[in-house]
Amino acid sequence: MWPIEKLLPHAGRMILLDRVVSWEPERIVCERTVRRGDAFVEAGGLPAWAGVELMAQAIAAWNGWQMLAGGENVRPGFLLGTRAYRADADIFPIGAKLAVEAVRNFHDEDGMGAFACRIDAPGVHAEARLTVFSPPDPAPYLDPRNSLDPKGTAT
Repeated sequence: MWPIEKLLPHAGRMILLDRVVSWEPERIVCERTVRRGDAFVEAGGLPAWAGVELMAQAIAAWNGWQMLAGGENVRPGFLLGTRAYRADADIFPIGAKLAVEAVRNFHDEDGMGAFACRIDAPGVHAEARLTVFSPPDPAPYLDPRNSLDPKGTAT
């Protein structure tokens, strides 16, 4: 098992997961304990909206595992969105140990993918289907010269 820091293209406080619990070719389960002082944590806990980022990082960890296992370097990917994110609570409370699962439903050679994700802890459940993009070469997508101007025109 690789440490989570090796699997993600994130650094420092932006790594929101603590560790990988299990990994399979089509599935990953990661863990996060909600602690005071961590990124995005408020007085009562971690807002439920942050669950989308936890899910996206679980997918990134799955992808990182794939890359490292294949002898490649971890590369950035992009969260394209979700059609429906449902959480049965407004926050993940302080001290909650969250199990964050991502199961690959679809992935193509160009890097497009879809994952069914869920977060579970005692008394708390969230789920979503996330669409992601992890191109073989992310550099053109990270180049600021390829961004849109304020009118939405490619520059």
